[in-house]
Amino acid sequence: MSSLFSLLLPKTFISFRCHSVTRLRSSVAARTMSSQSSQRVFQLRQDPLTGNSEWIIIEDNDQPGTSTDGLLATTSYLDMLNDSRRNRAYRLAIEKTITEPCHVLDIGAGTGLLSMMAVRAMRGEEEESGDSKGMVTACESYLPMVKLMRKVLHKNGMTKNINLINKRSDELKVGSDIASRADVLVSEILDSELLGEGLIPSLQHAHDMLLVDNPKTVPYRATTYCQLVESRFLCNMNDLRNSEAKTSDGVRLVPPGLESLFGIKSQQYSMHVDAIEKDIKLLSEPVKIFEFDFWKRPESNGELDVHIEAITAGSVHAIISWWVLQLDSEGTIFYSTAPRWIDSNFEIGVRDWCDHWKQCVWFTPGAGVSISKGEKVHLHAAHTCTNILYNLKKTQSLTHETTHSPLSTGDLHLTLPPERVAIYGDSIYRQSLFEATRKALQGKSYPQCLVIDDSLLLPLMALHISNRSRVLSLSPGLQENAARYFEAIADSNDFSKDRFEYFREGKANLAKAYPSKIDLLIGEPYYSGLENGLPWQNLRFWKDRTLLDSVLSEDAVVMPYKGVLRGCAMYLPDLWKSRCCLGNVEGFDHALVNTTLGGCGDLPSGKDSPCLPFFIGQCGETKKLSKEFTVMEFDFSKRITGPCSGEVQIEFIKPGVCHGIALWMDWVMDEENSTVISTGPDEKYWKQGVKLLGKPVTVRVKGPSSSIGIQASLDLSSNSELIITHTIS
Repeated sequence: MSSLFSLLLPKTFISFRCHSVTRLRSSVAARTMSSQSSQRVFQLRQDPLTGNSEWIIIEDNDQPGTSTDGLLATTSYLDMLNDSRRNRAYRLAIEKTITEPCHVLDIGAGTGLLSMMAVRAMRGEEEESGDSKGMVTACESYLPMVKLMRKVLHKNGMTKNINLINKRSDELKVGSDIASRADVLVSEILDSELLGEGLIPSLQHAHDMLLVDNPKTVPYRATTYCQLVESRFLCNMNDLRNSEAKTSDGVRLVPPGLESLFGIKSQQYSMHVDAIEKDIKLLSEPVKIFEFDFWKRPESNGELDVHIEAITAGSVHAIISWWVLQLDSEGTIFYSTAPRWIDSNFEIGVRDWCDHWKQCVWFTPGAGVSISKGEKVHLHAAHTCTNILYNLKKTQSLTHETTHSPLSTGDLHLTLPPERVAIYGDSIYRQSLFEATRKALQGKSYPQCLVIDDSLLLPLMALHISNRSRVLSLSPGLQENAARYFEAIADSNDFSKDRFEYFREGKANLAKAYPSKIDLLIGEPYYSGLENGLPWQNLRFWKDRTLLDSVLSEDAVVMPYKGVLRGCAMYLPDLWKSRCCLGNVEGFDHALVNTTLGGCGDLPSGKDSPCLPFFIGQCGETKKLSKEFTVMEFDFSKRITGPCSGEVQIEFIKPGVCHGIALWMDWVMDEENSTVISTGPDEKYWKQGVKLLGKPVTVRVKGPSSSIGIQASLDLSSNSELIITHTIS
């Protein structure tokens, strides 16, 4: 089954050639071609600063110019290989399951770790080398990873007994790709929800076409669990209607009666819930939901009804879920993704923070479901081939159901990420935008306002503040859906539909249609689709503003007025450990993958770790060690004329070990700097960028100490990436 993904640094890469969704940080499309000499992948590269795309070619060889370094640097493979608890559990289960030479199938082989474990298990612990009658078939669909795996197998002397095939498992055919059906299946095609990487379709095809009857499998079984919780933090990510009812700006993104127009997708969202444990109130005991046996063919769909008794009174804002792997048939080796408040005595080894598997959150509708202690609620769970879905009801009535729209809005349902919903419900954020917009509109009689990003708040605020204003919106990500949405909520927000226009012709034709007529060019900035990117990718606003310079009137106001790249030195031991360079992984040398997978630590001279997007507040143990500092400033009142650069020497305020630099954007909304919107680590619904150092640095406040300097450069005029370097003295 094809999986979708994209890589967001410095470009977005798109391809259909992978089994793993969560290891590659997003989603997408590509084309493949083959010849007698090589396999090639046409992969779509998208520049988030412009929205433009181009096809690049990945060759199945190592000729000059075809290096895959950088394609895998923003994936979660490194984090997964640094998960010693996972690695040890798989090793023990494989050694226990594979006790004699046989045919082993490894689906989604990655770097080949499980395949090599299987070969070693067949050779026997006492046999140092020599031939084995066993064979491992390893299939990996993503070509850059196949190229890396070949190098790992060669380095570890494992090429002879591992048949590596660059295909999806459902493309394999017995008799052509493999000689016979496999006796044992080893796999790790799991995401945080369990099913999202195509586990069920992959198992179905394997049992139908690739495995013997009653095969051995590692893992043996997976079981999902869930728990009802109350959490204001989580409620804010879903219940915008009640959040904005408490605001005083008069703007309503979710007007009463039109709730069906706007919301988040009905799906589970992966999240480190341990990070918000203090904001979580447990309303039930953990409940077992679905069980999936790897050793037999799974069903495509399943349903379950269960009555859950409340252990305390509260409002069910969300359902938190996780899974437990039983890796061996006897039930002695387990791995769990449960939150830390769950008893974890069955787990192997010390539990470390990791990012490749998290818990999942399913939001209940509206303000949640109110329950009393001892009251039972009815939970209906269902799974498809790729998702697990929940529906929670009180047995008496569906008091939490939202009102359906009385208007004919067709199938329109504008969906945003939960974090964006929380931001739009934040009264401080809204007040800042409102005041900045009001100030920008002062003195303008019949202002023409142009919103060049995907903001939903700013068009409504401009229309609300000045009843003579007219708003044009480009909505590059939301496009026609934004137009339909604003038309549907016009009456509820007291503006006539002719005062808002979605400009369908694109930026190139805007200058012809509105030469020197725009009085206010604005953005939050926010671009739909860049939520998982790096904060400075929203500098696309400046890029677009430059392209549209000719549409601005002489006294036009640009808002925000300025962007500021800010930073802070951080103690990040958990994040560092998950991204540090590999050496020996369960007895297999993985040092050669470090540069390709974006490791930090012992990198070759001239190589550096990438900047990666993270919610700092969800990165395990963290601590600020320095004052916040400015790296670079970007003046949006002027066009882009050339490269920008900045340099700063970090001033430490706390002793400790510095693992990296957190980076984010502050948006200065006006020329007087009276309104500044920060997206820093203290703002828990925003993602920051993290630049991990070459090695951790011990710093002191008093006495001699290491000094860290940061240099940054960015040339938006040539679409270059942001380059961050550091020096330690």
